[in-house]
Amino acid sequence: MKFYRKIPDFSLKSCLATERRGLAVTKKELKETQIALEASHKVIAGLTEIGLSMSKKIEKMKVKKQLVKANHVECHQKFQARIHVAEDSMQAQHLLIEALVDEKDSLLQTIHGLQEANNAPAPFDDDWEEEPEEEPEEEEIEDIPLGEGEIDDE
Repeated sequence: MKFYRKIPDFSLKSCLATERRGLAVTKKELKETQIALEASHKVIAGLTEIGLSMSKKIEKMKVKKQLVKANHVECHQKFQARIHVAEDSMQAQHLLIEALVDEKDSLLQTIHGLQEANNAPAPFDDDWEEEPEEEPEEEEIEDIPLGEGEIDDE
């Protein structure tokens, strides 16, 4: 008696079936990979679109910031010019008031001199005293430094 080893029966039919199952699994994996790849491309395209949109918004904000800064500088300069005009006007008014007070004193002296020359009674009591002239405290308006209120770039 001979002992024979039994060799597994691999028929062509069973090999083909195994190959088909393997190909079906590979085909399914390929399809899933393609779907995942398409989804990745869509995500990348979406993120790229968002990035471009954000870049445009940032550029618009930079332009707006420059316009606001230029407007701030212009307003500051106009405000400073108005302050200087007001200061000049106040100084001119002060000089005019001083000139009027001097003129009044001169007129009063002339009137007093004429009254003495004509022996006329003085229109005021001897107790009349002029109020001492008060020097008004001048409030200086400080220049606002251009750097205050600026928007920080960061």
